[in-house]
Amino acid sequence: MEHPRQITVIQAAIILISTIIGVGVLALSLFAVRAADSGAPLVTFLGLLLGLAGLWLLTKLGMRFPEQSIIEYSKELIGKWTAGVFSVLIIAFFALITALAAREFGEVVVTSVLMKTPLEVTVIVMLLLAAVSSRADITTFTYFHHFYFPVIVFPGLLIVVLSLKNAHLVNLLPIWGNEPKGMFGGILTMAALFQGSFVMTIVIPAMRRPEKAMIAGYIGMAISGALYVLIVIATVGVFGAEEIKKLVWPTLELAKTTSLPANILERLDGAFLAVWVTAVFTTLLSSYYLAIHFTSRLLKLKDHKMFAFFLMPFIYVMAMFPQNLLQMYEIIQVVGRWGLIFTVVYPLVLFIMAVIRKKKSRGDQLVAKSD
Repeated sequence: MEHPRQITVIQAAIILISTIIGVGVLALSLFAVRAADSGAPLVTFLGLLLGLAGLWLLTKLGMRFPEQSIIEYSKELIGKWTAGVFSVLIIAFFALITALAAREFGEVVVTSVLMKTPLEVTVIVMLLLAAVSSRADITTFTYFHHFYFPVIVFPGLLIVVLSLKNAHLVNLLPIWGNEPKGMFGGILTMAALFQGSFVMTIVIPAMRRPEKAMIAGYIGMAISGALYVLIVIATVGVFGAEEIKKLVWPTLELAKTTSLPANILERLDGAFLAVWVTAVFTTLLSSYYLAIHFTSRLLKLKDHKMFAFFLMPFIYVMAMFPQNLLQMYEIIQVVGRWGLIFTVVYPLVLFIMAVIRKKKSRGDQLVAKSD
């Protein structure tokens, strides 16, 4: 199938960054601290490395098959029926990720901002926004991310940097944590926060120079990963591991304790929530777009627009399934960890099969040269 090759390396990196930085920012430090106490920054960094491994595999596959998405080239590598089963599971996974992100967004909004607004309303509004936006083609999808990128990264980075002045180094010691036994599970949870890198499977076929996709991947992962690690360092440094375990959204509390120089703004939580809502939208847009794009590819349809509203009722039902906030976060952790099968293990199997069978796209000379 023909793709409009209009996405540049920088735009691909921006899509990756604004997809990864999203709804998980608020509870990021809590997950890391539960796993390794003061070793939370180390757990986050190791999770980043595991996420980077998944991205590397997906990007190498994308460079071998620059005209196809993972739905299409997986059929060539492992057979039509096996690939079909995994494709359905991947679609279900990203639909579930979208649902849980929308539910988390709703919980934060009705708890922190719109206390009298029903949870169902906030979830439906965000899903509607994602559904309408996901009807766009890949070029407009890129422009969405490009437009919101500065709003997400720079204010977030500013808040984290300003908060570091309140940090205490003793809170970050020992570096490996007091109870390293929970570190492995923590690494898997942290790696799950970088599963948005799967968006590269639809970005690479639309890149002007797909042979440079790896550069875009490294830039995107480095910036988003650095911001995540800095957030964890700042929250643990300011509050300490034991205090964070009592908080639901440590990053939001961090914004409350941070002020601009000369007390221009004494609390930054309002500004931070505005940035966070934007980040949630771009993340939801990507996961929703992945789900409907993969569905159209699986059914060999040229257009994905018809699925934008078709999937929405199913996603809404999944979003409202958790009974409360605690159960929601338990489900998020379980889904995130098991999702690594699709975002790391499955691409590894496909890559091994591609190497063994020496499979590449027909007539793809650019990638042949780069390999």
